[in-house]
Amino acid sequence: MPIAPSTTDHHASPAQPSLGYLVLIAFTISTVALATDVMLPAMSLISHHFALQDMNDSQYVVSTFFAGFALGQLVVGPLSDSYGRRPVIIWGYILFLMGCVLSIFAFTWEMMLIGRVLQGLGASAPRIVSVAIVRDEYKGRVMARIMSVVMAVFIIVPALSPALGQGMIYIGGWRAAFFGLVIVALPTMLWFMVRMPETLAQDRRRPFSIGSILSGLVVIFKTRVTMGYTWASGLAFGLFLGYLSTAQQIFQITYKTGDLFALYFGLATLSIGGASFFNSRLVMWLGMRRLSHMAVMGLSLWSAGFLILMSQWLGGVPEFMVFMVWLLIAFFCIGIMFGNLMALAMEPLGSFAGLGSAFVGALSTIISLPLGWMISHAYDETVYPLVTGFAILAIAAWLVMVWTDWGREAKTS
Repeated sequence: MPIAPSTTDHHASPAQPSLGYLVLIAFTISTVALATDVMLPAMSLISHHFALQDMNDSQYVVSTFFAGFALGQLVVGPLSDSYGRRPVIIWGYILFLMGCVLSIFAFTWEMMLIGRVLQGLGASAPRIVSVAIVRDEYKGRVMARIMSVVMAVFIIVPALSPALGQGMIYIGGWRAAFFGLVIVALPTMLWFMVRMPETLAQDRRRPFSIGSILSGLVVIFKTRVTMGYTWASGLAFGLFLGYLSTAQQIFQITYKTGDLFALYFGLATLSIGGASFFNSRLVMWLGMRRLSHMAVMGLSLWSAGFLILMSQWLGGVPEFMVFMVWLLIAFFCIGIMFGNLMALAMEPLGSFAGLGSAFVGALSTIISLPLGWMISHAYDETVYPLVTGFAILAIAAWLVMVWTDWGREAKTS
């Protein structure tokens, strides 16, 4: 029996999804976070193995993955609009697994990075097309609630990833961390093949052609809400990517937590999952716009205030517990933002959810990559660059969201 209703018309299903549907979508989407976070304990070992001259060069293990991820999104969305959601996700998993095998047997730094690019290309399919699956059948606050629950599971899975990576490293060295990706991704792919029905009916599919894609992009570019919230998502993801790229260095070099890095990383990440679950309860009452504005406003003020506090009294390296308090509250705000911003950007794009999901995902990732790179490469054994990046990008996202909703309200008044 399928675990989600299949709709063939142009309207989202009002039915509530089953628990199995939510968990499967969450595991499918979490491929990206898993592929990133499980690597974090291995970055210093990989740097040592390949004799990298600059310790910050190990961050390319993360950034090359997201470069492949950004490129892959440009293709998988339109393909899923033409050929259906299921085959695109399955082939994406196959490409991802090929990239994992290449990284496992990499004997040069370049081979390692090529494997990571392939993993990013492959992971783009389950991450992006799964959002299109949700949009095929749900919309509005129901979709936002689903995405919040999915994001909660999405965060819980990678929150445990560094511990999984650390355990695999103890067993078989840094190469075993990539094997850990295989033993999670392969069963998820098989579960998806068995349990998830095709959600895009034949009469709703769009021809895969340059003209069709361009015509859809024209509509997207003219949709102020989609463009605005996509930019806001990119800014939010940029600050998070900056954290991901420097987390291992901050915890193990700045604060010297050693193998407890996985524990502290997971604790911080669970704050996002808790916020996503909290958001799923409130979004039906307050709405995703109001919650998003409250969260980004809170993140802006909290990070800017903490930055001022550090410059005045804490000297760039606050006490570890003080830093963790800032991080937990900042991540709670991010958890409110993540699911809502994606749902807001996708809301007007029901007629071509695959292309829309690809565009939103690709543009937000492209925006985030240089921002995350700037934050991570500014690492100087303090947390100044990270907190500064959080404050600046959160304020920028807040301004973009105000501009977006001001234009929407002006247009409808």
